[in-house]
Amino acid sequence: MEAPGAISLQLGVNALCALKLRLPLGLPTPSSDPLGGGETYLSRAWTTSPSVPVRVVASVRRLHPLRATMQRAGSMMSRLGSCLQALPSALRRSLSSAQDVLRRTPLYDFHLAHGGKMVAFAGWNLPVQYRDSHVDSHLHTRRHCSLFDVSHMLQTKIFGHDRVKLMESLVVGDIAELKPNQGTLSLFTNEAGGILDDLIVTNTSEGHLYVVSNAGCWEKDLTLMQDKVRELQNMGNDVGLEVMDNALLALQGPTAAQVLQAGVADDLRKLPFMTSAVMEVFGVSGCRVTRCGYTGEDGVEISVLAAEAVRLATALLENPEVKLAGLAARDSLRLEAGLCLYGNDIDEHTTPVEGSLSWTLGAVTSGCPSPCLKKNVAMGYVPYEYSRPGTLLLVEVRRKQQMAMVSKMPFVPTNYYTLK
Repeated sequence: MEAPGAISLQLGVNALCALKLRLPLGLPTPSSDPLGGGETYLSRAWTTSPSVPVRVVASVRRLHPLRATMQRAGSMMSRLGSCLQALPSALRRSLSSAQDVLRRTPLYDFHLAHGGKMVAFAGWNLPVQYRDSHVDSHLHTRRHCSLFDVSHMLQTKIFGHDRVKLMESLVVGDIAELKPNQGTLSLFTNEAGGILDDLIVTNTSEGHLYVVSNAGCWEKDLTLMQDKVRELQNMGNDVGLEVMDNALLALQGPTAAQVLQAGVADDLRKLPFMTSAVMEVFGVSGCRVTRCGYTGEDGVEISVLAAEAVRLATALLENPEVKLAGLAARDSLRLEAGLCLYGNDIDEHTTPVEGSLSWTLGAVTSGCPSPCLKKNVAMGYVPYEYSRPGTLLLVEVRRKQQMAMVSKMPFVPTNYYTLK
């Protein structure tokens, strides 16, 4: 893979590894070499979702002193909007130049008015960053909170008496055991056990399942669910599906709950990680607030009527704690937190069971500079027998072999809110 920041692993594969690279920091211009010399090491961790079997995750870190500073990284990454070569490698592979056929979220004009630099992503026109640099947005999210437009995600309702039967026929999660307004991370899988997509399923107290899945798999996921609905209906089952046209806003960061609490009557201390409730938010009624996110920080995703999205976003931005953030920060935040990106770190060739992984790589799956750690980080696959912490490995970087050592993950600790 020739994407900036990537490395090649000339190894058999059956364990997902996150690679923390202490190689020269900052993404390259087209004429520069993104990865220089230096020793590296790998790390590992385990997924914590009860719906996903254990998977080894890891990282690669350079062992000699940094040869560049965060200032260099910041100046290089500030050009993200105009130079796609400067995007994190996992993100770049999802971008397209077909701007004239892209879908727009209800916040498109809002993004432009706030200096959003728009790019193509999974068939949508979305902000990659705003006036602040990628690094500034990333660090603001870790220290305060940021507002992300994730309205491109597919939101669906599954209703009817047999709604749980339908969902459990498609995913690996135990949906029947979810309490009212409790959600879980799960996976759509094919008949060979490959991962079709990752998704969040919430058992709402309103009598339906609320499902959020990836925009890049929109058509595939929708066809999968619709076909199963028709199949069950033809067998006399009571089940139906509705595609929601709501916007979806993600407020993420350590002060997110504090900011949101000022605009809701519900006590957010009673809304732990992966639970959901419908409430009025800053005067906007009928919002579904789910305590979850894709950054590793505490935060919420708010499903709101499309016509009210700008009003809600404007209200949230009135708090100085809140700044807008785009795709670039979202990608580096999720990578630091050890969260997989579908299509890069997992796909139809990946199964939830480690032993079934029989394919090999010539490259890592995701990679970018970590603004928090001031090191390049990435994910890739190594054989399970080489995944023990402390194991020394050789990795190939631009046809040069570098030393690597296995250690633990995630790159930065997660800060999800749970009840004590």
